[in-house]
Amino acid sequence: MDYLSYNQLKDAYEQAVRLNLDEEFISLLEQEIDRRNLQLHRDQ
Repeated sequence: MDYLSYNQLKDAYEQAVRLNLDEEFISLLEQEIDRRNLQLHRDQ
């Protein structure tokens, strides 16, 4: 999912939750957001 910007990823997550999409899909988005947050903190 590296081809999405962080903001695009957050938007996709919020839309997925709002539309009540598949739990597994939402979970994958959450994991990717968490992974990027960890990476950001490590890079600082």
